[in-house]
Amino acid sequence: MAKIKHLAIKTVDPERMAKFYVDVFEMEIVARSEKGAVYLTDGYLNLALLTARADVPPGLNHFGFEVDDIDVITERLEAAGMAAPQVRPNNPPYAEQRAMDPDGNMFDLSVHGFQSQEFQADRKTKQKQPA
Repeated sequence: MAKIKHLAIKTVDPERMAKFYVDVFEMEIVARSEKGAVYLTDGYLNLALLTARADVPPGLNHFGFEVDDIDVITERLEAAGMAAPQVRPNNPPYAEQRAMDPDGNMFDLSVHGFQSQEFQADRKTKQKQPA
């Protein structure tokens, strides 16, 4: 079964929001991006606090599933009449692909999970290594 392991919130002040989640819920900051995003974890769920652009209102942006096999999920999405997931542009460190549900809510798909950063080059290196 796929597991929801990631939530992303758009905010005008990621640092202020990170302080809130650290102070109130004792979440741990695991990374910061050059663009100002702050990534936190409770040890199970990864919370990405992303900088909201002027044309995008703050709030929930997307969520992410950790899955065993993206190909299986792709088959199920297509069987449900949905578009196949697309590879994420700009080399994100957590998710490999993104898709949408019937209402247009975006979700990410990741085989390696959301608890540690792994870029596309890291994934390709792992695929080439013998087991």
